[in-house]
Amino acid sequence: MAGYRDYALEGAGAVDLIVALYDGIMRFLYAAVAAVERGDADARRAAVKRALDIIIHLQARLRMDVGGRPAQALSEFYTAIFAQILQASQSASTRKFQYAIECVRNVRDAWREVARDTSINSGSSQVLTMPSRTAGPEPSEAGPGASWTA
Repeated sequence: MAGYRDYALEGAGAVDLIVALYDGIMRFLYAAVAAVERGDADARRAAVKRALDIIIHLQARLRMDVGGRPAQALSEFYTAIFAQILQASQSASTRKFQYAIECVRNVRDAWREVARDTSINSGSSQVLTMPSRTAGPEPSEAGPGASWTA
């Protein structure tokens, strides 16, 4: 399966690769949920580490000097989702993991829309901007700054 995935990503554009990374975050968060349900703390921690590694990678590659406000919004999102995932892991809460998955899915869907729009307009020069999406804080669980817009 890994060989097929490598082959599929070989010809992918930058936005498609970002979408694939978001898919990876979600895949590892689903694995963390399954580990919580099984009571397997080691598997939960391993899955969380993989998801957080991807988030760190994405945040480290942001270019604030080029990306402006959208890059800042993504940086804030990565910080908030990182904290949400840590909190979910610490409390072994499937509900908190599900909330994190939904937040990641919302931003991933925005990137998919960018990828779709880019492929439709591939012949023209354009500036890529993220569609506006908002996810409010989870009731009684998100602290200050947990709300984000990308």
